[in-house]
Amino acid sequence: MMAFPFPSSSFIIMTCLVVIFLVAGSEAAKSNNKARAFFVFGDSLVDSGNNNYLVTTARADSPPYGIDYPTGRPTGRFSNGLNIPDLISQQLGAESVLPYLSPELRGEKLLNGANFASAGIGILNDTGAQFLNIIRMYRQLDYFGEYQRRVSGQIGAARTKTLVNQALVLITVGGNDFVNNYYLVPYSARSRQYSLPDYVKFLIIEYRKLLQRLYDLGARRVLVTGTGPLGCVPAELAMRGTNGGCSAELQRAASLYNPQLVHMIQGLNKKIGKDVFIAANTGEMHNNFVNNPKAFGFTTSQIACCGQGPYNGIGLCTSLSNLCPNRNLYAFWDPFHPSEKANKLIVQQIMSGSTKYMNPMNLSTVLALDSTSTT
Repeated sequence: MMAFPFPSSSFIIMTCLVVIFLVAGSEAAKSNNKARAFFVFGDSLVDSGNNNYLVTTARADSPPYGIDYPTGRPTGRFSNGLNIPDLISQQLGAESVLPYLSPELRGEKLLNGANFASAGIGILNDTGAQFLNIIRMYRQLDYFGEYQRRVSGQIGAARTKTLVNQALVLITVGGNDFVNNYYLVPYSARSRQYSLPDYVKFLIIEYRKLLQRLYDLGARRVLVTGTGPLGCVPAELAMRGTNGGCSAELQRAASLYNPQLVHMIQGLNKKIGKDVFIAANTGEMHNNFVNNPKAFGFTTSQIACCGQGPYNGIGLCTSLSNLCPNRNLYAFWDPFHPSEKANKLIVQQIMSGSTKYMNPMNLSTVLALDSTSTT
């Protein structure tokens, strides 16, 4: 039998120190991630209830919305249950951040962050005009500045700057600029003004201005989602689809927009000199279960759980609509929005997806890098 030398005392001490360091680093990472503020900007895919406080038709504050939410009641989320911000908050080990307009957003809760998103809005100010009173992107960013002033009064300017700089930010906007603007009606003002390729370029230029302003307001880690498969949602299948297929024109719009968005983000990061903006290819994430729903446990990715007409894609989801008994079998909850189960699949890819889905890195990598830089 071969004899192994007994390790020296100095080796044992060094090993113990390494173990202590690794454990401490791990605990610090958990602590930092849990304490990290979270800010959300965008449209109905991420609105957690701001529109409940506005006079607008873009609302999700009546049943059956929220049927699978922990309270079983509608909250203003355009979902049967949790939406993408809720699920990301869970990954951060934090409570869901409150809508900015909520009267409950005060005191310690203010330090957790805020959700500024508003259903119906787009990159452009004229998008969603039919919804009347919604919080357009420029106003959401104004509110972000106002938020910082409120927090400064509570914890001081220096700590507020640190809170914002170390926060995670999610922005989801762009789909409505096609669905509720360019393609809203035949011969819309924007479609007469621009060809589709030129309109996409215009949107990207305007979106870049929004992201630059977000950076100027202190955001340093920003998840930017692309559009989903615009032509394959139940509403578009019902209105523009042919023989059960997706709307070719809206799919073309998404295929032009998403790559240019990634390219713009890469350019902005290069200009800044850091990977501030993380591109989430939510279009590809959606395509996985839209093209092969059974592989993900869905019976359909064409018919909405809640709605009426072909594909349950016509009109709004209301208490009078058709309602499926098992939401987990449906990729889409209503004519436009994914079900909670689909949102979970998207967030899984945001957390751990390859560069096919997350560029230049996934959220788990971001959190690990940021935790080591702040320990």
